[in-house]
Amino acid sequence: MADEIVPDDPALRVGRRERVLAQMAAEDLDVLVLGRQANVRYVTGAPQLWVAGTRPFAPICVLVRATGDIHLNSSWDEGIPEEIGHDHLYGLAWNPMTLIEVLKNIDGAAEARRVGTDAMSPTFGQLLPMAFPQAEFVDGETAMKAARRRKTPDELRVLRGALAVAERGLAAAVSELTEGITEQALNGVLMEAMAAGGFSTSATQDGVWITSPEHSWRVGRRDGRIREGDLVALAAGALADGYVGEVGRTWPVGEVQGADKLYRRSDDLWQRLRDACRPGAPASDLLSAYEAAGEALPPIPVAHGLGLGFDPPVISPDLPATSAAERLDPGTVLAVTSYVWEPGLGAVFSRDAVLINDDGPEVLTSSPSFSAAVMGTVHG
Repeated sequence: MADEIVPDDPALRVGRRERVLAQMAAEDLDVLVLGRQANVRYVTGAPQLWVAGTRPFAPICVLVRATGDIHLNSSWDEGIPEEIGHDHLYGLAWNPMTLIEVLKNIDGAAEARRVGTDAMSPTFGQLLPMAFPQAEFVDGETAMKAARRRKTPDELRVLRGALAVAERGLAAAVSELTEGITEQALNGVLMEAMAAGGFSTSATQDGVWITSPEHSWRVGRRDGRIREGDLVALAAGALADGYVGEVGRTWPVGEVQGADKLYRRSDDLWQRLRDACRPGAPASDLLSAYEAAGEALPPIPVAHGLGLGFDPPVISPDLPATSAAERLDPGTVLAVTSYVWEPGLGAVFSRDAVLINDDGPEVLTSSPSFSAAVMGTVHG
């Protein structure tokens, strides 16, 4: 992997930017002021440093619809795409008025009628009207969500690469799964395998856990050492070229009495979940798949979008009304979770990436499940 920071490739940048500009036109937005890192990268194609943690809103990127010009908060030009000139870069500043003066001088700022922001703070809620004196301020996150939901062909190419990294990590962890190893050591194997491919940032912090016979999630009050008879869940998540790929499987350690029935239940649920990934269908159909299979809804989202981070939609038992209102648009990529639990035995967890095509779902992950590898059933 090269040490030089490079921007996303031109085709990826252009395709994403065209989607945003089209959405701005559809929502009659003259200017977008963005502060969320995933949105900034989507529009600019520029990786940024020092943005790993949560931070308050600030105008990091400004996109002007009339000209397509991008203005970006950056103190250096490494990794900045060639279409963003030096005169369109502005540095960090402790004084927010310094940033407001920069925004005032952007061509089109004084005349802008509708300005969308992807977040807002009380301070910038008072100051931004000084930079855009004629503008009505509206929610710009809706435009960004709509643009990011449907993946371009180049985005799908990069996403497949991220999924391949995650699947290599998962395969390495499965190969080292044995009685006596700890959850932490196995998680280290998983992350080392992903880093060996040149991507050292994990998209999931907790990659290995022993499922619990007593509780619906994981074993507690143990030393983390894996024992004979455990059902061990492995969840690999890789951040590669800005995109997140996720895959998950559950493997038994030795003979686990009753596991064959649990895996068959898991495969049945997975087939129902995959069939629910139909273009135009309500997202809540994925929740209904659990009910149709006779399985309890899990303590985690049933599905969420994959892309530049945690993309929409989020389909969760905790958000039934939101899930019912969401539609599965063609071009959306979901991380779909199948989770079945049996008291006294444990759980079988799996996670796969599914692309919603015009003619139905396409499973992008290919990691074998234990049932497919050993019991002869099909997963995927």
